[in-house]
Amino acid sequence: MPTIAIIGAGPPLGCAIGRTFAEKGGFDVALVARGEAQLSAMTEAFARAGIQAAAFPADVTDRPALEDALSQAEQRFGPIDVLEYSPAPSLADLARHPLVSAVDLTVEDALPALETSFFGAITAIGQVLPGMLERGSGTILATTGAGSGPMVVPQVANANVANAALRNWLLSLHDSVTDRGVHVAHIALGARIGSGRPASEPDAIAALYWTAHLERTAPEIFHYDLADPSDTELADKFRTS
Repeated sequence: MPTIAIIGAGPPLGCAIGRTFAEKGGFDVALVARGEAQLSAMTEAFARAGIQAAAFPADVTDRPALEDALSQAEQRFGPIDVLEYSPAPSLADLARHPLVSAVDLTVEDALPALETSFFGAITAIGQVLPGMLERGSGTILATTGAGSGPMVVPQVANANVANAALRNWLLSLHDSVTDRGVHVAHIALGARIGSGRPASEPDAIAALYWTAHLERTAPEIFHYDLADPSDTELADKFRTS
């Protein structure tokens, strides 16, 4: 059975991605996140659906713990065929490290976002990529907000700086390994997940990840669900799936 590891797994999107890969491709699901209670609830929900899933608690800012969680996942399920990276700050995180504007950005503001969005990704991908390259197969998908790309959101500069760093590295990584059997793609989401709009529902967004894994062509996917369909100038900045 192939295995997908979801880093930063949580409802609703992490659950939807895991369910999509399990139902469409027969994947086992390794769930990595900080909250043990939430992970336990997710694995129980997967079990009720007949999906093989297991939790591997780790904070992405704790690099040894993250490496160990992925190592345990491989011991449990075998090699990781797909890695999806999408941790997000909690409300408590944002209380400690608020989002700041481009004018107010400091090194101290940027570092926590870099630890979560960029350094954690380097750690996770570095753990699984050597095996993928050795096998000549694998998919790496990493998620950011749409502000990491063509959309400018100056009010959240610390998050966007970290996400832009991740985006740049992923695109470089795509070019470096695409001829070695490994597909790397950046997915930028500009959608309020679960808002009730069809394109923002978790299952609809999860389908983008399955398509990216299956088609293995585009190094980058921008998905923006406009609240105002008349905003064509903003829409033109995105390649919307």
